[in-house]
Amino acid sequence: MKYLQEETDFEITLSPQAPAVASVILLHGLGADGHDFVPIVGELGLPDTLPVRFVFPHAPLRPVTVNNGFVMRAWYDITEFTPEGRADKAGTVDSSRRIADCIAREKQRGVAPGRVVLAGFSQGGAVALYTGLRYPQRLAGILAMSCYLPFPETLAAEKSTANADVPILLCHGRGDPIVPIGMGLEAREELTAQGFTPEWHDYPMQHAVCMEEIADVARWLKLQLAAAARN
Repeated sequence: MKYLQEETDFEITLSPQAPAVASVILLHGLGADGHDFVPIVGELGLPDTLPVRFVFPHAPLRPVTVNNGFVMRAWYDITEFTPEGRADKAGTVDSSRRIADCIAREKQRGVAPGRVVLAGFSQGGAVALYTGLRYPQRLAGILAMSCYLPFPETLAAEKSTANADVPILLCHGRGDPIVPIGMGLEAREELTAQGFTPEWHDYPMQHAVCMEEIADVARWLKLQLAAAARN
């Protein structure tokens, strides 16, 4: 499938030639930007019969405490690598609002929230989970790669009934030295305990994406987006 690429100060958009029937909003990891995952679109092999718009937002520039206060693109600050310090609440909430604005723009462009998948890698995956599980309208799915679940202690009170059974795909590298696989397994266990049914896959890789993972993501996306497009 061929796409028209557009870029603003806030995001990169790949639009299909035919009117989009669904959208994927994919959030990059710490220190990267929206360009990071643009190449993955061609690897997914989505059929021409499923025209999907891909949106790659840029995180804001902010100082990151664990990186000696260096200013970089980050969805939130990380004060220390502990359950309490690995996600800054104010930054996470701010980024969640930014992503909600992205969903609203997709709605203005003709794609309802029920046809939107929130996806992300590392920090981006954490924000996708935080936002999607609390989003007040039904989404098509949440894809979270090499990440963890931020603020699990507030999820029970804040989770959205509209997304109580939203499809979730969790992917993680077994040798990840940045976000150890245990943090991903904790996310899976917490989500399961709270009534969600996440699909889990792990791979012989570090903090990265591999071809086997891309194949699993492509299969899952085709399934969720095709189902959403029929509704």
